[in-house]
This record gives sequence, structure tokens and C-alpha cells, in this order.
Amino acid sequence: MTKPETIDWWVDGERLFGTALGRLTDEEFDAPSLLPGWSRQYLLAHVARNADALVNLLNWARTGVETPMYASPEAREKGIAEAATLSAPALRAEVMAATGRLADAVQGLPDEAWSATVRTAQGREVPASEVPWMRCREVYVHAVDLDAGVGFADVADEVQAAMIDDVFRMWDRRDQVPDVVVFAGDREWGTGKVAVSGPLPAVTGWLTGRTRGEGLEADDGIPEVPAWL
Repeated sequence: MTKPETIDWWVDGERLFGTALGRLTDEEFDAPSLLPGWSRQYLLAHVARNADALVNLLNWARTGVETPMYASPEAREKGIAEAATLSAPALRAEVMAATGRLADAVQGLPDEAWSATVRTAQGREVPASEVPWMRCREVYVHAVDLDAGVGFADVADEVQAAMIDDVFRMWDRRDQVPDVVVFAGDREWGTGKVAVSGPLPAVTGWLTGRTRGEGLEADDGIPEVPAWL
């Protein structure tokens, strides 16, 4: 198996996240992000530790030695909390270093290892080829969450469409697909009775739980939808 096509999306996503990070001064790190209860500092720590967790999965694929993303839920939280205590310059450097470690792991993975089976933190078995997409979700969405002037309009349409596909797949796995049909331009998702339409970035923000549906239209108001992840 050759390298996944989503690698190009991932590279662009890391650049976009880096753009958002670069717009923040050190003094702005401890301000709230757009995620309720998360400071920017905590969000950046989360993104850094996620990169290392995905390196673990790629090491598993490369060596065949089971290497979970995190040793335990407690270890995951401890790693994020410790990184969040770093000074702003140190945390900025740690985010970049962790991204570099992930890039090295991606580039160093033999083609045949992309088909190896690994397991997500939620216990789902996936091929290693899904790892770049898992990171895409993190960096694109959290670039917006940093509240540093990056929005879903800055994300390529095909990446946004893939995110929305992912949202509906997640709902389907949990048997939580809402009774909606969603339209964005010539794109359509869902088969429900409640029609919701609007620009693609507004749809992406709503379905990923980042907005309440501002910029969208529906006959009887914008319905609430389940959480994505």
C-alpha cells in the first residue's frame, strides 16, 4: 500500500494550525479558547500530546509491537496537564517538536505498514492509513478553536466535506444520526425530514459542534445535533 492520499491534507492542516499558533502572543496563551473550559494553553498541550499518541500508532504499524496511543486515560490526562504548565515559549516549542516527531514517523513508515491494523483510543481497530486523517481532524478543528483568526472558510472544501462525512459516520456507528438532511451548495448529507442549508463553512462549524448554526437556514429553526467525537 502506498502512502495515504490524506497526507497532503494533513500537511496543509499542520500549516494552518501553525498559522493560528503564530498569530498568538505569549501573553494570549492563557486566554480561553473557543472550547468551553479549555484555555489556549490546554488546547495546545492537547494537540502536542495527540501528535505523540499518533506516533505511537505508527510505531505499532512499523514494528508490529502493540503500542497504544496512551498507556491509560489517566496517563493521557496527566501528559496534557503537564504540558499545559509549560511557559508559553516552551509550549510553543513543544507543539512544533511534537509535530516534527509525527512528521518523521509518517515519512519513515514503509509503504506496506500503512495497511497494518492499529487501535484508536476509543478501541476502534483501523488501518494505519487512517492516522493522517485522525490528525487532520485535530489540527483543522483546533486551529479554529484557538480563536486566532482562522475559520472553517480557511479550510479546503474537500477537507470540510470529508469532516462532515466523518461526522455522519460517527453518528451512524453510535446509532445517533439525527433526522436532518443538510445542503451546502451541491453537496448533501443525511436523509432526514428536517432540511438545513447554508454555506459549507457554516455547515462544518455546526456539525462539528463549533457553532449553534449561525448562517444556516431551516424552516423551524436549527435543530440540535449529537456530539461528533
